[in-house]
Amino acid sequence: MARLLSAESPLKRPAGVALLVGVTLAHLWLGDELMEDRLGFGAGQRQMQRIEVTYVRELALAPPPQAPAPPRRAARPRKAVAAKAPASAPRAASEPSVPVLAKVEEPAPPPLVEPVLPPRVEPVLPPLGEPSPPMAVASEPAASAPDPAPTAPTAVAAIAPAPASAPAFEWPPSTRLTYGLTGYYRGDVQGSASVEWIRSGLRYQVHLEAVVGPPFAPLLVRRASSEGELSEAGLSPRRFEGEQRVAFRSRRWAMTFEPDRVYLPDGREVQAAPGVQDEASLFVQLTWLFTTQPHLLQPGRTVEVPLALPRRVEPWRYDVVGEETLQMPFAQVPTMHVKPRRLAKPAGELTAEMWFAPGLQYLPVRILIHQDAQTFIDLTLQRAPQQASTR
Repeated sequence: MARLLSAESPLKRPAGVALLVGVTLAHLWLGDELMEDRLGFGAGQRQMQRIEVTYVRELALAPPPQAPAPPRRAARPRKAVAAKAPASAPRAASEPSVPVLAKVEEPAPPPLVEPVLPPRVEPVLPPLGEPSPPMAVASEPAASAPDPAPTAPTAVAAIAPAPASAPAFEWPPSTRLTYGLTGYYRGDVQGSASVEWIRSGLRYQVHLEAVVGPPFAPLLVRRASSEGELSEAGLSPRRFEGEQRVAFRSRRWAMTFEPDRVYLPDGREVQAAPGVQDEASLFVQLTWLFTTQPHLLQPGRTVEVPLALPRRVEPWRYDVVGEETLQMPFAQVPTMHVKPRRLAKPAGELTAEMWFAPGLQYLPVRILIHQDAQTFIDLTLQRAPQQASTR
């Protein structure tokens, strides 16, 4: 009799079904509270008006664009002085002096690479404005020869204008990236995600959405949107909005940006470094940075970006790990792997590794989001990026 009772599944009883539903809802509620505690939430006063766009074509994989050549040092002007005759061939006394200038041949043009320059040739771009923390600081690979000890940041690569000889940067048209989602959070999870970059004149919007679970009954939906203006320093956010829905609960939070400060969801006002980004604009800002200065994607380099989180503003560093070729559903895609290195990472906060594809306009084709060693979400591009008309 005891064996019969133990073999009977409790799910066949109404009380067992109710218990399972209660445990599931409690689990989702605790997960929501965990995300709230670690990410921070606030109430948005208004909802962003989305810019409507129609995607008409797919972006084809192409060879990486050629980086603009660094500006050459200006050659010193040559003095118009008559060339001296070699000592072994003295000039005859009867030879007139004027024709000597006509016989002097123009020297051959200098080689493209001057032998006196060190193997690593990169322009050091001066910082703009006041000496506040830069948006992106490029550091040299460990194997490079040491530079003299600087008294200021070595290069403000992200906010420095391009050289006059470099071609003008053209922002790509509105683009949509569609990802498949896999991961682990107390069990395997699946879903989908998308990133939309929308441009209208000098105005931009970036929309991120991640759905965990089936579309008709998602367990978790997280959205993030950023809007602002395009500038010589990339994206300049003006407003950020976030939303998260877990089971039957929905929460929203918002941040607003001014040139030198950020208003956090709880109403606090904090100082912000030039070039500060939010969690939605960050992906596009890195795409802009690597497109305009592709030499920053050399393995061993580090890029620093100030990031506004719901509870604080802090610098995030990204180390360039190296080249990797990823097998996507639509093609094999050469990428550059970029990994975050938090200066002071609180336990349980999220970090995102990214793989940028130079042959797809430096867009992120894979995003790996970690909370800890056991909890992660892996976004992999499922189809070629879709883009709007360039007209």
